[in-house]
Amino acid sequence: MKKLGIALCVLLIPFKGFSMHIAEGFLPKEWALFWVVIFTPFLIIGYRKLKKQLEEVPKAKMLFAVVAAFVFVLSSFKIPSVAGSSSHLTGIALGAILFGASTMSVAGVIVLLFQALLLAHGGITTLGANAFSMAVVGAFSAVLVYKLALKLKLSQWLSIFLAAVVSDILIYVATSFQLALAFQSETNSLLENTNKFLSVFAITQVPLALIEGVFTAFVFKLIMNYSKTELLTINPSLK
Repeated sequence: MKKLGIALCVLLIPFKGFSMHIAEGFLPKEWALFWVVIFTPFLIIGYRKLKKQLEEVPKAKMLFAVVAAFVFVLSSFKIPSVAGSSSHLTGIALGAILFGASTMSVAGVIVLLFQALLLAHGGITTLGANAFSMAVVGAFSAVLVYKLALKLKLSQWLSIFLAAVVSDILIYVATSFQLALAFQSETNSLLENTNKFLSVFAITQVPLALIEGVFTAFVFKLIMNYSKTELLTINPSLK
């Protein structure tokens, strides 16, 4: 596991970048609180599941740390988009497939807190909204697509690729929906408002999602080579 951690750290060290989450103070207070309330049950369930997993397989602690680091680094890359906005990778699909979707609520909160406090990405007041879009929508959609792809007899590599691509895109759909809800227009419908926010990110986010799909499949194979026994104990469906 130590060799795996060193290998991934070398592979994932960012040059310089800043992620794009909903910024501190950007959401009205009522919406910021709304998303905290919605996200909290997922966090509680995820924490309990993760705690049980790590008690059963103590060696998986290092692996979970690697997964969280993967999310932190990938979501810290900033790619300039149109109108002064930016897009970034998310990395959430990998952990969701390995540990289960609900556990990513814990990783998501940890990552978003570090980014808010150390890098001024996102914020404390928008933590609930950002965590819901990334660690709930992104994680559960990744697992759903992964399982569906396997049922369709696709290869594991292709299933992981598709899961990461769809997860990445749906995170931005969720974020756009959150913004559309918070800033509704008198002239546009909620759907039109959501599409307006989506159009800002689409140009850069689609190619980024494809890149993330390839990268996630590669890192998944690398982790399986080092920690297959622990992973199969935690998640037998990875066979």
